[in-house]
Amino acid sequence: MNGSFRLSMTWLHNWGGLVVGWLLFCVFLTGTTAYARFEITRWMQPERVEATNSPDAAAAAIASLWREAPQARRWLITLPDERRTATQVYVYNPPGIQPAFRKLALEPADGRPLQARATFGGDFLYYFHFDLRVPGLVGRYLIGAAGVALLVALTTGFVIHRRVFWDFFAFRPGRSRTRLWMDVHNALGIIVLPYHALITVTGLVPLMLLYMPWGLQAAFGDRPAAFNTAVYAEPPPAAAAGRAGPLTAIAPLLAEAERRWDGGRPGWIVIDNPGDAAATILLKRTDSDRVVITPEAILFDGMTGVVREVWDGTGGAAATRAGAYGLHMMRFADTPLRLAMTLCGLAGTAMIGTGQVYWIIKRRKREATPSFGLRLADGANLAVMIGLPIAIAAYFWANRLLPAGLPGRETFEALAFFAAWFLTALHPALRGVQRAWGEQLAAAALLWAALPLMNALTSNAHLGVTLARGLWGVAGIDLTALATGGLFALLAWRRLRAAPRSVDHPQGALARRGL
Repeated sequence: MNGSFRLSMTWLHNWGGLVVGWLLFCVFLTGTTAYARFEITRWMQPERVEATNSPDAAAAAIASLWREAPQARRWLITLPDERRTATQVYVYNPPGIQPAFRKLALEPADGRPLQARATFGGDFLYYFHFDLRVPGLVGRYLIGAAGVALLVALTTGFVIHRRVFWDFFAFRPGRSRTRLWMDVHNALGIIVLPYHALITVTGLVPLMLLYMPWGLQAAFGDRPAAFNTAVYAEPPPAAAAGRAGPLTAIAPLLAEAERRWDGGRPGWIVIDNPGDAAATILLKRTDSDRVVITPEAILFDGMTGVVREVWDGTGGAAATRAGAYGLHMMRFADTPLRLAMTLCGLAGTAMIGTGQVYWIIKRRKREATPSFGLRLADGANLAVMIGLPIAIAAYFWANRLLPAGLPGRETFEALAFFAAWFLTALHPALRGVQRAWGEQLAAAALLWAALPLMNALTSNAHLGVTLARGLWGVAGIDLTALATGGLFALLAWRRLRAAPRSVDHPQGALARRGL
């Protein structure tokens, strides 16, 4: 113990929060963008900004697959909805046929290949927030460890602030710069404390079997297929019969599923052995119409349409996991609720950021000459808190500036993200940390504020179109860019205005005043 229980909790909160704070900032910021994941994708495909869903999407996709991949062993179809306006198809070929796997994007109305630029869209940021786009499982383990550390930080922070309600109302901008950052950090932590706890606990649930696989091993041993069937309603495909057989019409099966689910809609179609007498059709319910997203599915005979098996998602353990997962993903949320969750996510991001800045300012007061470690931590703050938004802006700029027909352009968009982020991390070493803060804030302001203008110059999906036609989800990306640019401009102005003053140590200000 460090003197007393409260002092020990303070030490754990400060140092534990610092070590994982940069990673948590990245997770919260990119995770917050996931609330607009599909709107970001629509913005990044301006050729389809006015595309809509179609009730014939499933039949059109199957007809297209008969033309494009009749030899496949499995078709997996993700159906469009109000927010996702393209049909996503995954083709798995039998051994010996290359490529072994293909991904297609189709127009819902007629099944034609999507006529739009290739992009990862909002999926890139969504996946980044839980795997850091690191190959393998390393990124997911890091995120899990950071999530546990955040729970510790939330608990110790509550212990530290015994006068929690007083701290909430204590906002003292005139006292000192250090006190201001601490008050903002405390207020943000308290205002959205329920959100922080909810999103952290539920965020660990989807990957819990990765972190604690012992229950799975005890129950299923070396039978992962049995686990997938029981828990995720994903039965292994039956062996092909080797005899040709017609595939039954999909429309009656969709209607039967909606009847059994009291109006719930299918979100995924899995067709194994299409064109074979042993074909099966699995319909899985969408996640966007309910909070508790237990796996509900129906397996049909591919030739006759007879129901073979039904999964109804019953069971306390399944409901608990599905409820936590549903609350974390928020796919059921309508526009006002998603907007509220976005604001909570930004507040959580700011809470982490202000805590990191407060740590730097407080340590700087204690050191007459900033140590290498302090300068390194300050540079890391800059690279994460300003560098990551610059990288996201570069990702959007690359989407508009790269040629639409460039092969592999989605990979180049991702490379632009990482290249911009690398440059922001290198910049403080070349210019000095204190000077780099002002310059990067100005760069972020310019990139974000000019994004809607660049969009208007390079596409027909600008604010003049989206606002006039009521496409608020897509227009929200441009409006958010303007607001973000304005915020960074304000911060840059304040930082550059204070540049003549010493920011390395408070003694510099005292010396100028003759004290």
